[in-house]
Amino acid sequence: MWHLAQVRENAVLGTQCIVGRGAYIGTGVVVGNNCKVQNYALVYEPAVLEAGVFIGPAVILTNDTYPRAISCDGSVKSADDWTPVGVTIRTGASIGARAVCVAPVEVGRWATVAAGAVVTRDVPDFALVAGVPARRIGWVGKSGMRLVQSESAWVCPQSGDKYIEIDGVLREEVTA
Repeated sequence: MWHLAQVRENAVLGTQCIVGRGAYIGTGVVVGNNCKVQNYALVYEPAVLEAGVFIGPAVILTNDTYPRAISCDGSVKSADDWTPVGVTIRTGASIGARAVCVAPVEVGRWATVAAGAVVTRDVPDFALVAGVPARRIGWVGKSGMRLVQSESAWVCPQSGDKYIEIDGVLREEVTA
């Protein structure tokens, strides 16, 4: 836990987590084991980060679909005037610096969100997304490296792991 980090009541952090300087973890947020939440990231409730998630510097995980400070009649909104919605980040996924995930969205297992992207819809497992709004521009393996397409599969240049794409869904190739 670094200097000026704020972890609110009822937040649950797993083991071996790192929370950087000035980061905010909201009330009731769940953070799995071995996660890294970098400096000045804002993780608002009811976000869920599964094991091994990387949240880059100044990332924002939002929680309000229709944000307003006041109601239609001009009265100040209170906590009872809205229902928070969360962002879910699945195992091993990485969210790059200054990216924003607009709730409610889910980022799939081992996916990578590029720095500065704005995620407005669900991201599939192993997807590499970038832009505003974020769009899939490729696939990544568990190493985080961009996969290269071969004749019959997608291959990780670092590990040699192979992945099969069927109908826009990437799955690990099971070897016997």
